[in-house]
Amino acid sequence: QLQLVESGGALVQPGGSLRLSCAASGFILDSYAVGWFRQVPGKEREGVLCISSINSSGDLTNYKDSVKGRFSIFRDSAKDRVYLEMNNLKPEETGVYYCAADQSYRGACPVDVDAYRKDLWGKGTLVTVSS
Repeated sequence: QLQLVESGGALVQPGGSLRLSCAASGFILDSYAVGWFRQVPGKEREGVLCISSINSSGDLTNYKDSVKGRFSIFRDSAKDRVYLEMNNLKPEETGVYYCAADQSYRGACPVDVDAYRKDLWGKGTLVTVSS
């Protein structure tokens, strides 16, 4: 069975940092584009950033404008994981963070909820930014 599992969510103070992890079971994550998404209370799920598969010839990463310069995404192929590094977190970024994977993209990855297959999403990890 193909599964994704997020971890690393926690309570962090405004301005703080956090690293989330996305791990796969049943498939090799390196061959998939991986996106990170979040859902804050009262709003729809939105894309944050993504990383192309290692087989891609396009841009390796793509970001939502509001997180550029603060968030980054990277792979650890040895552990077959994708990480979301978040710095200078803001209270309005409190929410559940999800990763999703899709092997359809050979070029730049999409930061779009609807672009990822419905059966390869994790259950999310809660990030709370509060003092």
